[in-house]
Amino acid sequence: MVFKVDFKSGKPVYLQLVDQVRYAAASGALRAGEPLPSVRQLAEEMRVNRNTVAKAYTELESQGVIETIAGKGCFLKHANSPFTKHAKEELLEKAIDSAVVTAHHLQVDSDSFLALVRERLAWFERKIKGGKNE
Repeated sequence: MVFKVDFKSGKPVYLQLVDQVRYAAASGALRAGEPLPSVRQLAEEMRVNRNTVAKAYTELESQGVIETIAGKGCFLKHANSPFTKHAKEELLEKAIDSAVVTAHHLQVDSDSFLALVRERLAWFERKIKGGKNE
């Protein structure tokens, strides 16, 4: 698994890593029970401070995405979300609002935006189904 950071994006590196791990989990590139690279290994690969990777892993653990097993490392958790339905919807609303604002700034009309959302959802569904058959 290769993670990449964009130091010019303005988004903190640890949050970029959090997003990439969540994306890999959602797309099936990472599977439940699969180990993540050690903090040291990933920090060296990404050429960032170990504390940055540790902060990302701590955030992922607090979100219920990964679990840390002492002496063994960090592993992707099964998709049993600790969040209530309302909390999940609030998190999703924030992400959607961000995408809507970005679309507005890029002057993407609502029909094109919704078509892209449908396309991405279909892509994820195909990816997840493909990952289960492998």
